[in-house]
Amino acid sequence: MNNQTLSNNNSKYTLRTVYSSRNLWSGILFGLGLVAFFDETVFHQLLRWHHFYDKSTTDIGLISDGLFHAFSWFATIGGLFMLADLRRRNALWLKRWWGGVLLGAGVFQLYDGIVQHKLMRLHQIRYVENVIIYDLVWNIIAIVMVVAGVILLYQTRHDQQTGGTISHEQ
Repeated sequence: MNNQTLSNNNSKYTLRTVYSSRNLWSGILFGLGLVAFFDETVFHQLLRWHHFYDKSTTDIGLISDGLFHAFSWFATIGGLFMLADLRRRNALWLKRWWGGVLLGAGVFQLYDGIVQHKLMRLHQIRYVENVIIYDLVWNIIAIVMVVAGVILLYQTRHDQQTGGTISHEQ
């Protein structure tokens, strides 16, 4: 390695370290928005299993879906703007960003499955007699995403603490 290459690698490492939390938050926002968008599009619109708020009329349910859809787009677009800024600054830490995506998506899905479905009873995944199967699949997928995200974030934190080389692919 020549001195210029070493200097560039150290510069990228420093930028990614400085922007570590921005990489994380960009991923979290994008993941949260992406899974919310998927939920709203597939389960609310295409399958019509439920609305965001099912304790009122269909009109109120549709309005609540629209607000939920707007929220998901704001989160997705906000995360993508942050991602573009990180790329522009040459500070994108892709492995950390994907960890944030999985963590944000999983936490949102777990919150939806436990708090909104069971505690607040805003809606159920599907109105059938044996809803527990849907709940288990929904929440297990969420837990898998959270665990995968935490593993990736732990690896990037370990890389950061040990001063390991951070490539663009990571």
